[in-house]
Amino acid sequence: MNSQMDTQSLVIYGAYLISAAFFILGLKRLGKVRSARGGNTLSGVGMAIAIVAALFEANHTLTLEGQVGIGWTWVAGGAIVGILIGGIAAIRVQMTEMPEMVALFNGSGGVASALVGGSYVFRELLENESAAGLTLADVPGVGGSSAFTVILSILIGMLTLTGSIVAYLKLRGKFDAPILLPGRNFINLLLLFGSIGIGAWAAFGVSDPTTTLWVFIGVAVAASILGVMAVIPIGGADMPVVISLMNSYSGLAACATGFVLNNSLLIVAGALVGASGLILTKIMCVAMNRSLANVLFAGFGATASEADKKDARDYKNVRSADPESAAMILEAAESVIFVPGYGLAVAQAQHACKELGELLKSRGCKVTYAIHPVAGRMPGHMNVLLAEADVPYDELVEMDEINPEFKNTDVVIVAGANDVVNPVALTDPNSPIAGMPILTVHEAKTVFVIKRSLSPGFAQIKNPLFEAPNAMMMFGDAKGMLQGMITELKEALKAA
Repeated sequence: MNSQMDTQSLVIYGAYLISAAFFILGLKRLGKVRSARGGNTLSGVGMAIAIVAALFEANHTLTLEGQVGIGWTWVAGGAIVGILIGGIAAIRVQMTEMPEMVALFNGSGGVASALVGGSYVFRELLENESAAGLTLADVPGVGGSSAFTVILSILIGMLTLTGSIVAYLKLRGKFDAPILLPGRNFINLLLLFGSIGIGAWAAFGVSDPTTTLWVFIGVAVAASILGVMAVIPIGGADMPVVISLMNSYSGLAACATGFVLNNSLLIVAGALVGASGLILTKIMCVAMNRSLANVLFAGFGATASEADKKDARDYKNVRSADPESAAMILEAAESVIFVPGYGLAVAQAQHACKELGELLKSRGCKVTYAIHPVAGRMPGHMNVLLAEADVPYDELVEMDEINPEFKNTDVVIVAGANDVVNPVALTDPNSPIAGMPILTVHEAKTVFVIKRSLSPGFAQIKNPLFEAPNAMMMFGDAKGMLQGMITELKEALKAA
């Protein structure tokens, strides 16, 4: 019997090792657009193996302790519910709503970790007869490390949940502007260290199980408030950073839960998610030439004066173009670069953009798509959007690689982007976006900027590109403008 149990343990930990390898390989493949889909599949297979192995490990442990094994009916029921929710979401959620979906995914991961931590406290204190008169840390089989990590699991998990919900609401446009409450940083520090302090007191200093449980509920409530307070000062345009940060938090919460449950694979998977999320957050901040502290605490865009906002709309030398005149210039172009932005996503114009690109290529024009790291509302938003329209991967070019090409390009079509193409970042050291890496579209021979109006971007500043002698504004919906150019270009080609 013991030999059989040892063999089961070996198989379980072997499955964990395979799952970890799948996670690492999948994460590596997610780093490139061409291999991202395969990387996602690898990670999914690894997670499926991990779940099955974890369930068998739990059943194995209970059997060794002489207890009743897992109720597989509950597990199967939960799996079916999860599959239905995920399947319906995958079918119904539009690509333009993907940032909101990712925000909810992050929140779901956080609350899952918090619930596991809470159920652990409940089980060890209220369902364990040997816990009478003991603190959580003194309960046999728990110890100080598990007692402390359960605090982190609940704290980070609930913070991630509510922070992700606020991010979701901002992405939905419910309240896009930063909300700067007086003394918010002091309140946040008080909530953070207060939660850790009372959680530690409950885990190490309170011997009444009911009191300990209520204190942990208080930690969950305080962490939930902290999550809201941490995200409401952040502008909607900074959501790519927030999403990647919340993704990191959900991984850290899972990692802490792994220590609580003594599950090595959960520790590894949580650490991978936490580390990759932090790395991505750093990449996003570098792409905006801002520190993480500035993103989280500065309330960027909220402090612009009314005079600044008025000046940001005060343009005197703007030239405009319609689809017909744009098509005439495109007809003679030998190279065209598309610059997608959030406006392209809102208009759901990715298919029209791809169709125009294919039409141009059919007549020998070189077509590429310039991708800025923070264009859109989540990391990689533009890559995902264009991939949905089956734009070839090798035509998606990152900022550093595409910038030297603009000066040799006949036409650039900016669809819904603003601050990421604002040349003031290079010319005005006092600008809020000074030093931010931008796509240097102003160096091209001709630039068409598709935008509904002359309204400023998230930085609330004027964009000199709109008045540049080589730039023309195309006022309207991105999809309508692109489709208009397609129609006019087809007519011109027929006439030729």
